[in-house]
Amino acid sequence: MIALTGKYIRKREVYYLVLTNKTPEEKVNSLFDRVAPEYDSMNNWISMGLEKNWRRETMKRLNIKVDSKLLDVCCGTGTWTADLANELSNEGHVTGLDFSKEMLKLAEKKLIDVEQRKNIDLVQGNAMELPFTDNSFAGTTIGFGLRNVPDASQVLSEMTRVVKPGGFVACLETSQPQNVFVKSVWNIFFKLVPVIAKVRGNNYADYDYLQKTTKKFVSANRLKEMFEEVGLQKVTYKQFSLGAVVLHIGYKSL
Repeated sequence: MIALTGKYIRKREVYYLVLTNKTPEEKVNSLFDRVAPEYDSMNNWISMGLEKNWRRETMKRLNIKVDSKLLDVCCGTGTWTADLANELSNEGHVTGLDFSKEMLKLAEKKLIDVEQRKNIDLVQGNAMELPFTDNSFAGTTIGFGLRNVPDASQVLSEMTRVVKPGGFVACLETSQPQNVFVKSVWNIFFKLVPVIAKVRGNNYADYDYLQKTTKKFVSANRLKEMFEEVGLQKVTYKQFSLGAVVLHIGYKSL
């Protein structure tokens, strides 16, 4: 039997065990296990339905070869994994990796109907220590996951490590709008997210954490620098929704 170390706190007549021996990765994993059932629905609401457009434009910019071997890090419920798979021929392959078992269960159900399902693997693993050898993939992606890992630079370094020379690393993530008016509206909106989440029957604290990671995440220029710091070259970025969401793409040197 594993002994749990922690303390009990009381919230609205419900007692929660706050584990003090959990790593940062395990804490985030537990959160995403909890939000998994409503994750896609909440994302669609938070993005006001624009997420599909962001992903569609992203896929156009990746120029994926049909026989590529790809890795989708922090794949969640498998939305981007499915998009990648649909770009591939029978010779291509995509692996989706996530720390959350509950997210992967939903991904499995979603991907059953994907035409290239036989060319998809789902792996439970840590983005901070990818369980793959160097130079294994033609490209790696991460969508709306980088802001929630304990060390974004470490994840980018790992994604770069497992990509073949000349391969791409792509990140679609929330960012910091530079326009003062847009940023003010953006901040107000995200403060409302946990309130709406609660009204919809979700945990307020979980979405309060997620809105805070969104607000605190780095700017588009800083993320470009982080790409370059791990050795990626020809780094570019494309802003969506007036800078609220940004796509970064960089390439591993030959």
